[in-house]
Amino acid sequence: MFEVRIRTAPKSPSNLTGLGIGIAYGLGEYKVSRYLRIFSALMVSVAGFANVSANEDGQKYLLRYKMKAGESLHFEVTHIAKTKAKINDTEEITQMHTQSRRHWEVESATDKQITFSHVLDSVSMTQQAGEQEEMQWSSDSDTDPPAMFRGVAEQIGTKLSTITIDSRGQESSRANDSGTKSDLGMGSLTLNLPEEPIAIGGSWSVPREVRVRDENAEVKIFKINEVYTLEQVKTGVATLSIRSEALTPIDSEAMRSQIVQQLSNGEIRFDVDAGRMLEKTLDWDESVVSFRGPNSAMEYRAKLTEKLVPTVTTRSAKR
Repeated sequence: MFEVRIRTAPKSPSNLTGLGIGIAYGLGEYKVSRYLRIFSALMVSVAGFANVSANEDGQKYLLRYKMKAGESLHFEVTHIAKTKAKINDTEEITQMHTQSRRHWEVESATDKQITFSHVLDSVSMTQQAGEQEEMQWSSDSDTDPPAMFRGVAEQIGTKLSTITIDSRGQESSRANDSGTKSDLGMGSLTLNLPEEPIAIGGSWSVPREVRVRDENAEVKIFKINEVYTLEQVKTGVATLSIRSEALTPIDSEAMRSQIVQQLSNGEIRFDVDAGRMLEKTLDWDESVVSFRGPNSAMEYRAKLTEKLVPTVTTRSAKR
């Protein structure tokens, strides 16, 4: 930005700066004012044009999954959560930390359809509820898992599911070999990419349903929209933001306390050229009051990260 100083009879143009030198020198105040108004309008117009050119250059990006039969994509997933619940004068804090390695075995792949198996390779878990003793277990050790972790331990090296998607990441079939879905805070393992190429700042939404239980233990279905926005693209990597919008009115704090744990808010990095997710980060920071009567409150703080990592030695999947 430049500064313009105006004098009706300047002794020297040295005190004037920028384009104001040529305009103001030798002119009266009226003409100077008129010229400056024209000049200011011109600069606003130029600035607006530059801004449009920078942000709306018309370039659009086609986001698609691309895989090859026989390849493996390995991911490291970390989930940390802390829940503090207070009912009357009783307060309980539950904390958990889970780190797992898993991979996709691509069984077949074309430009339109990809089929892969989701395999759990290893897991390390820590959990503590209230005053109870902290429980820890890692599949890398040879010790027997505590009862609460035994179900997960039995899935190490197994196919959790076999999934078929199109190039946009939409599932067309899923065989749950172990009856388990790993979709915390998301509708599926893959992203649902936009149908058409999208520009920076463009958004698309994906509908999703979550199931919760009311005070009578009856299952209720709530509709949610996952809203994705393409924030930027640098060196072939797209950065996406994601946030959840509840479409169904939530008229019960008890149900709200369950729903907030299934919402998605965070950031995703997607490799446009290679056609795969590089990293996903989701955060939760929620509070619910009166979820079990007037003297109750719940706080939920959690973070989930999932990263694509180099190929590692894995256990053969149990068929």
